[in-house]
Amino acid sequence: VKEVANLSLVGSACDVVSAAYASTKQSHPCLRCVCAAAEKGVQSVTEATASCVQPVLATLEPHVAAASEYASKGLDKLGEKLPILPKPVEQILSDTKELLSSRVAGVKEALSS
Repeated sequence: VKEVANLSLVGSACDVVSAAYASTKQSHPCLRCVCAAAEKGVQSVTEATASCVQPVLATLEPHVAAASEYASKGLDKLGEKLPILPKPVEQILSDTKELLSSRVAGVKEALSS
């Protein structure tokens, strides 16, 4: 989970979603109350779950470590095949706009000639 969260694409996507969430909470007072209640509920459930799951995780630790290593190797392979993963969202959007702009210009040029 940490490796996935450390990918620039994932991190910047989370930042965009977080900013949109914060902006929505600020601009809509009714949603602010609903979001605050939901956040408190999620926090309570997380705390309760963490205390219940801790003994189970201690028992499963060797299996979790093996699964984590396997997932890490898979993520490395995925990163090799998808070079877009380490790029931040802003760069991907910029590159996409640039590519589309050049393609549209090429099509316009072809049509005009």
